[in-house]
Amino acid sequence: MISKILIANRGEIALRIIRACHELNIRSVAVYSEADKDSLHVKLADEAVCIGGARSADSYLNINAIISAAEITDSDAIHPGYGFLAENAHFAEVCESCGIKFIGPSPDNMRAMGDKIAARKIMKQSKVPVIEGTVEPIPSHEEAIRIAQKVGYPVIIKAAAGGGGRGMRVCHSDVRLASAYVTAQAEAASCFGNSDVYIEKYIEAPRHIEIQIAADEHGNVIHLGERDCTIQRRHQKLVEESPSPVVDDELRKKLGQYAVKAAKAIKYASVGTIEFLMDMKTGEVYFIEMNTRIQVEHPVTEMVTGIDLIKLQILIAMGEKLPYKQEDIVIKGHAFELRVNAEDPSNNFMPQPGKINQIHFPGGYGVRIDSHIYSGYSIPPYYDSLIAKMIVHNTSRDECISTIKRCLDEIVIDPLKTTIPFFRRIMDDADFRKGEYDTSYLNKFFTVERGEE
Repeated sequence: MISKILIANRGEIALRIIRACHELNIRSVAVYSEADKDSLHVKLADEAVCIGGARSADSYLNINAIISAAEITDSDAIHPGYGFLAENAHFAEVCESCGIKFIGPSPDNMRAMGDKIAARKIMKQSKVPVIEGTVEPIPSHEEAIRIAQKVGYPVIIKAAAGGGGRGMRVCHSDVRLASAYVTAQAEAASCFGNSDVYIEKYIEAPRHIEIQIAADEHGNVIHLGERDCTIQRRHQKLVEESPSPVVDDELRKKLGQYAVKAAKAIKYASVGTIEFLMDMKTGEVYFIEMNTRIQVEHPVTEMVTGIDLIKLQILIAMGEKLPYKQEDIVIKGHAFELRVNAEDPSNNFMPQPGKINQIHFPGGYGVRIDSHIYSGYSIPPYYDSLIAKMIVHNTSRDECISTIKRCLDEIVIDPLKTTIPFFRRIMDDADFRKGEYDTSYLNKFFTVERGEE
């Protein structure tokens, strides 16, 4: 039984977990950096402990400080949220060695899926489709060229321990690949401490579809449908929706079966997400990676299934069996999530830290706002620029879009520049409204905006 959870994170996800704890009658402990002393998660937790300076390395990535905070508050579990230490197998091991329950999968699960090359091997062995490419690290640029010529250009070179687009390069020729191999290796070593890279055939203009799964410690695994995360800027998602406009019942069932098979292959236990690319020319789908944590976009799945994923994650960590069977999962209506970032879209999405003088969030039927900001709050310059998630649920995709447009007209975050005006333009775009877009959508959108077409 878990009686007190320390949340090793900040911002909206820390607040989201604290709320779930309160509803489960579990005491919550917030940790915070010196820059976050006025953050809402600090105010609403049952207890709060400052763990270091503003830099993430001094606070939210400081394992010793986090464990010390857990010990002095007598916390018996730690929830890592997403980002920071959420997929750090070493951190999970430290928690375990200190007798603290890590609310997430096992270190072995994280290592198996955190190494993209190892994950590809596991998926191939489990008969889950993967994109043509390598299942071993590439030892030299000469070998990379040989493989690319065999697979056929274009190809993409990726970091084995990568994420967020780092250590990733698309190549259309031998010359480009030779230089990209060196730069991808260097970036991978710098960002992840692992210079291993691999190659995949590059699928041009795909859809990015992910499947939410939940698995308990007793071998039960279910999927909760898909999320379409195709609208991205530099591999960072901006708009997510469920269900996907391009996934029918037959494909949903197939993707769900692949996701469950993938989770069972590593004896996964927690919530997680299996990500796929869908080739729009052929209709084929391919595994690309697994995220062994709660996702930023988990609320869209919550809205269409009626299942609280954070509470479910905590109950799984307590050793409880899944309270749902696959036949219990029914997708109702449609949901969107828009990531409201403190960024200036007209200035290359430059971050906009600073004080909020006035704030007003919209409401109404099917509207949910997950945010840690308030009037008078100052957004620090040290962290991710996500300040709110606007989640909308309605009976159809068109009705959702109408609700979103109304909400975008209501929301006020003054005087900071945010991504809200950018979302207004997306919601009015004909291709978006028809659901006809791919991962290159925003590139084309920016081109039109600049008057280059």
